[in-house]
Amino acid sequence: MSDTYVPPKVWAQDGENGGTWAKLNRPVAGATFERDLPRGEHPLQLYSLATPNGQKVAIMLEELLALGEQGAEYDAHLINIGEGDQFSSGFVGVNPNSKIPALLDYSSADSVRVFESGAILLYLSEKFQHFLPQDVAARTEALNWLFWLQGAAPYLGGGFGHFYAYAPEPFEYPINRFTMETKRQLDLLNQRLQSNEFLGGKDYSIADIATWPWYGNLVLGELYDAAEFLDVDSYTHVQRWAKAVLNRPAVQRGRIVNRTWGEAWEQLPERHSAADIDAVLGKK
Repeated sequence: MSDTYVPPKVWAQDGENGGTWAKLNRPVAGATFERDLPRGEHPLQLYSLATPNGQKVAIMLEELLALGEQGAEYDAHLINIGEGDQFSSGFVGVNPNSKIPALLDYSSADSVRVFESGAILLYLSEKFQHFLPQDVAARTEALNWLFWLQGAAPYLGGGFGHFYAYAPEPFEYPINRFTMETKRQLDLLNQRLQSNEFLGGKDYSIADIATWPWYGNLVLGELYDAAEFLDVDSYTHVQRWAKAVLNRPAVQRGRIVNRTWGEAWEQLPERHSAADIDAVLGKK
């Protein structure tokens, strides 16, 4: 008898589908329990976890603070996606898609909710007028790469990362399929960065802030334990860019916000002031 899967005429969920995140997967949206979100003292309230998507926004906020934008002060509250915090009524009220990160801006009379990491970066860039060029051509090029990342990263995370690192069994076809796509993406970035210091061109922008937590962490050996498998050292221009971005103090600060794993000096479950980050990095 063949083990080939034959899809039913109409799909129906039949128990858990296996893998690390199986208990959180479901075919419907919306809240599963009632809980209000916490609120700190700053106008900007971030609800997140230090996954690559979560790192983007914390890095952006730390970059803005490094430029002296005091209006970018923020509280960062932990959303433990492994425990299902993203399905609380409070969180779903901010992001109906139940994905981190999510941001509430209380700086005006009517609070503004922002969800989807790319949208948050664009919102903050326009609010504070940093990290996105004003010149139309340069701005468009940076946005090209921002939206490229938003479309490409699911192939790395939900595709390669899931089947290589989290699936209940190492299935050959999806691993090969998404490894090929991940390497194509790395080659694309390598070609772009061969003649450009940053993804948008000569200036560091939200395109780099969005892309580094995924592809920078990947080539630096911090994602999926897959550096050797993907031969990341061969992407020399991506390596150069990844190390340059990591050397930015704001990146080193933002990457640890809402992080609950790793070394003691890189774990900061919640952030309410700059002193919180200073205390953690001081353990290094």
